[in-house]
Amino acid sequence: MKALIVDDEPIARDVIRQELTEFPEISVVGEAENGLDALAKIQDLAPDLVFLDLQMPYMGGFEVIRNLSGPKVPVVVIVTAYDQHAIEAFEAGAVDYLLKPVSAVRLGRAVERARKLRGTEQGAAEQASKINEAADKLAPKARKIVGRLGQEYLLLDTSEVLAFQADGEIVWIITARQKLIATQSLRAIEEKLQSLPFYRIHRNAIVNVNHIRKMAALSSQRWLVTMSNGQEFIVSKRMAHNVRHMLQW
Repeated sequence: MKALIVDDEPIARDVIRQELTEFPEISVVGEAENGLDALAKIQDLAPDLVFLDLQMPYMGGFEVIRNLSGPKVPVVVIVTAYDQHAIEAFEAGAVDYLLKPVSAVRLGRAVERARKLRGTEQGAAEQASKINEAADKLAPKARKIVGRLGQEYLLLDTSEVLAFQADGEIVWIITARQKLIATQSLRAIEEKLQSLPFYRIHRNAIVNVNHIRKMAALSSQRWLVTMSNGQEFIVSKRMAHNVRHMLQW
């Protein structure tokens, strides 16, 4: 079986790769450090088995699962640091998982189950369906963004927000029609948006990838991002890798 290891932590990937050397029937054909990279490599490498972390930058494990498509769906083994309650929910959905740090015994059971599921396309398809059901139950609920406009506080859906932009001590919430003042720092906002399609492209800016309409290279390490309202942001050299991952997707 061809296997792909997906985790944003190099050490975690190394641990699984090393443990898999004990299984001669498993061949690790690649690694991915985020969800966007994972989807690209699933398409290119057609792995039979994917070890998938849930919490990753750019696109988390739940989003990867929802975007799996095609005639051959790989068997997915969830890698999670979730607490016991979440693990029980995975078990209720008949979804296999590995709890970090990975246990060699538990890995062996996951490989054996993957081998059985791989026997039929129906088995893998049913497993993917169950993963989706569990993902829907466990995925973070959509947050409301609180912004101040004058003396009023408005509640916005995350889909309405194009970007967050820091200007000194003020953080602006940018929508298609107006700008509001955020009630939290840019760093606090970034932490709460980790499971949503918002990417940090500059120390002063976070953008909603669903509202990006154009990306143009200014140099090998500098990009210009144009949003759906026409506003432009320059991507810093430090964050240029975010744009490259988006282009892969």
